[in-house]
Amino acid sequence: MKRFGYAMAFLLGMAVSLNAAEPMLIANDAKVEKLSDGFKFTEGCASDAEGNVYFTDQPNDRIHKWGVDGKLTTFLEPCGRSNGLCVAPDGAIWACADEKNELWRIDVKTKKAEVKASIFGDKLLDGPNDLWMHPKGGVYFTDPHYKRPYWKRTGGISQDKRAVYLYSSEGKITRVDDDFTQPNGIIGTPDGKKLYVADIGKKKTYQYDIQADGTLKNRKLFCEMGSDGMTIDDAGNVYLTSGKVHVYDKTGKLLKSIEVPEGPSNVCFGGKDMQTLFITARTGFYSLKMATKGVGSQ
Repeated sequence: MKRFGYAMAFLLGMAVSLNAAEPMLIANDAKVEKLSDGFKFTEGCASDAEGNVYFTDQPNDRIHKWGVDGKLTTFLEPCGRSNGLCVAPDGAIWACADEKNELWRIDVKTKKAEVKASIFGDKLLDGPNDLWMHPKGGVYFTDPHYKRPYWKRTGGISQDKRAVYLYSSEGKITRVDDDFTQPNGIIGTPDGKKLYVADIGKKKTYQYDIQADGTLKNRKLFCEMGSDGMTIDDAGNVYLTSGKVHVYDKTGKLLKSIEVPEGPSNVCFGGKDMQTLFITARTGFYSLKMATKGVGSQ
């Protein structure tokens, strides 16, 4: 009997160990579901406080809204060729509007856009791509260079570095890191202490400590993978998009890779319970019911 007891204890210990090593991320029997298609290139998904999800179709110059009622509407057209989006606590949508290399704030009720930034130093930004709003109000955004056929400006690259910038709540723009080949996806923790930035050019993602003044310190490699768009859940897991949706825990360990019918470009949590992962992927817009939960506007 003792041997049997030891064996059972060993097996139970193994089960606990496996469960600890492989946390449940996806809801039971859930599969990736296509919600809508017919777009040219979907991007920039972000949710509001109610769980409605906004996303862009950049080639068609539109921002769409997927409501918690399951209905798709066009929120704004034209939209400055918006790419990455972020919803602020006051409900306003911030957008990387790269038609004219600008950072926008869009009033949801009036749909009026206000240009917040377009120049660093005395030169145009090269094309704001993705952004994240700090709980205290500053906006971090990436500024790579992807030459667009709709640009009317002459010349090539404007800035001397591919960089990450901070647009402060006081309206000041500063460059907070410029050691990148092509910075792209960006996301921060809800407590405002950590920032993750993907260098899609180097196929790496970095982690930073955010200081009280908004500057970044203690840059370190988070994982050996770049990413287009990114999000985070309430367990601190970071979701990257590179061929699939890859989920890393807060230590940089890969937990799971999620297959999507089309190459994903961005992800966010939304829905009434914030437990649905929404995925923008080329011509389609997808969702996946999760066991984990999102952390609010992202």
